[in-house]
Amino acid sequence: HLVESGGGWVQPGESRRLSCTVSGFTLDTYAIGWFRQAPGKGREGVSCLSPSGEMTAYADSVKGRFAISRDKAKNTVYLQMNSLKPEDTGIYYCAADACGAYERSSYYELSENVGFWGQGTQVTVSS
Repeated sequence: HLVESGGGWVQPGESRRLSCTVSGFTLDTYAIGWFRQAPGKGREGVSCLSPSGEMTAYADSVKGRFAISRDKAKNTVYLQMNSLKPEDTGIYYCAADACGAYERSSYYELSENVGFWGQGTQVTVSS
């Protein structure tokens, strides 16, 4: 079970932190990923954190602006989003066992039939 929180409305250039609280398993069991779906567009992978917590991956569109991290004691994964742009608007989902982050590669499974998914949280970036 995964529950996202932290979404809302922000102005361009501002920051926001999303949280994904996991229950039923520990964070070192599966990779945890953040995905998003913009209005009228398909879902895309945003970031992935390996089960060890040592490997991270980011979509090119968010590199240098977003950071994924975790607090094992709270069983929570975070997505810190800085310098937000209007094109970052969308529903943000976290998912377990739906991505992979390795030294030289990464992948994202976009189907909800793969892994375990939260219900999503809306992020709107607008002035």
